[in-house]
Amino acid sequence: MASPRVLRRCLLAALSAALIGSAAVGPARAQTAAPAAAAAATFSDTFDGPAGAAVDSSKWTLEIGDNVNNHERQYYTSGTKNAALDGQGHLVITARKENPAGYQCWYGSCQYTSARLNTAGKFQATYGHVEARMKIPRGQGMWPAFWMLGTPVNWPDSGEIDVMENVGFEPSTVHGTIHGPGYSGSGGIGAGYTLPGGQAFADAFHTFAVDWAPGSITWSVDGTVYERRTPADLGGKTWVYDNKPFFLILNLAVGGYWPGDPDGSTRFPQELVVDSVSVTTAGSPSGVPVRGLAGKCADIAGANSANGTPVQLYDCNGTPAQQWTVGSDGTLRALGKCLDATGNGTADGTTVQLWDCTGGPNQKWTVTAAHDIVNPQANKCLDVTGNNSANGTRLQLWTCSGGANQKWTVG
Repeated sequence: MASPRVLRRCLLAALSAALIGSAAVGPARAQTAAPAAAAAATFSDTFDGPAGAAVDSSKWTLEIGDNVNNHERQYYTSGTKNAALDGQGHLVITARKENPAGYQCWYGSCQYTSARLNTAGKFQATYGHVEARMKIPRGQGMWPAFWMLGTPVNWPDSGEIDVMENVGFEPSTVHGTIHGPGYSGSGGIGAGYTLPGGQAFADAFHTFAVDWAPGSITWSVDGTVYERRTPADLGGKTWVYDNKPFFLILNLAVGGYWPGDPDGSTRFPQELVVDSVSVTTAGSPSGVPVRGLAGKCADIAGANSANGTPVQLYDCNGTPAQQWTVGSDGTLRALGKCLDATGNGTADGTTVQLWDCTGGPNQKWTVTAAHDIVNPQANKCLDVTGNNSANGTRLQLWTCSGGANQKWTVG
C-alpha cells in the first residue's frame, strides 16, 4: 500500500464496542456459523424498497459508536438518518457534519455522523466471487470501504480482505489489501487501481470485486483485474484466508490516520451510494447449467478447481462443477474460477479450461440470442470437439458454424 496506515478500523475494541452498543451481533455470535454451511451460501442485496426505508435487518446490522483505533472522526449511528434506501434500488450511506444527539467521540464532542453495516452472524462465506457496485463520495477526509473480516474475529490473526478502499485525496484510485499476522496496518499487502484519463470514482458507479479461491485472492474493478495475491507474496508469513468464513462490512468513515481530516474544501453531506452487493460461493446453488449437445452439460472434469482443469461435455448432474454464473464482466464462472481459452489462443481447436479469473480477453464470453457462446477476441464459438456427445468430450473454440455442437442453453 502506497499510503501509510496504522491500526486498522477492524481492531477488536472498535468492533466489539460498536456491536455491543447497538445490540448487534459481534465476534462471539460470528462463531456460531459452521464453515461448511458458509461455504455453500450465497448473498445478494439490491436494496429495493421505498425511499427512507431501513436496510434489510435480516442481512445487515448497523454498528454504533466511534473508532479511536484509526482516529476516525465520525460517530456511527443506527436508524435511517445515515443509512437508508433511496427508493431507486440503492442504499445511501451518508456522512454529515453534525452532532444532533450530543454524541461523544474519542476526541470529545463528535463532529460528524455516518454509518457502518456488517453481516456478522447473518451471512458469512468461504471462497467465491464477492462484489459491490457503488458510487463513492468525494472530498478530503472521506474514506469509503467494502471489506471482510475472518471469524472468529481476532484481528489481525483472523485476517482481513479489503475489497475496496478509497481516500478522498486520491479521487481516481482505489486500493485492495489483505491484513494478517505480521502484515497488518501500514504493513498490509495490497495494490491500487487508477482510472485512466483523470476520471474520478465519484463520478459514476463502478463494480469492485474479489475472486477468492484456495490459495489466491484476485481483485478487479469493472472486470479488470489489477492485483492477485497468494501465499508466495507473504515472505514466509501466515496465509489466513483458507478454510475460514468471512463476513462483509460496508462503511463510510470521516477522517483518520490514512485519509487525514476534512478541511475547508470538503463539502457535506457526502454519500456512498450502493447499488448492489453479492457473493457467489464455490459451492453455490445459484449458478445455472450450460446445456449443449445431446442435452448434456458443460462440466469441470473431476470437479477439480485447479488451474488448467479441462472443461468437457458430461451428463447433467447438478453438481457445483456444472453450476455456471454469467458475470456482468463477460465471464463464465464456476468453482470460483473462470472459463478460459487455453494459452490465450484464438485458433480453431484451442481447448477451454478452468483458470483463475484474470480479466483477460480469453476469459470474455458473449451468450447470444442464437444460443452461441462466443469468445469475442477469437470471434469463435464454444464447440464440442468432433460433434461427439460422449461423456468427457473436450470443449474448444471453433469457427462459428451454427451446428448443434455449438448451441448452448444457459439456465
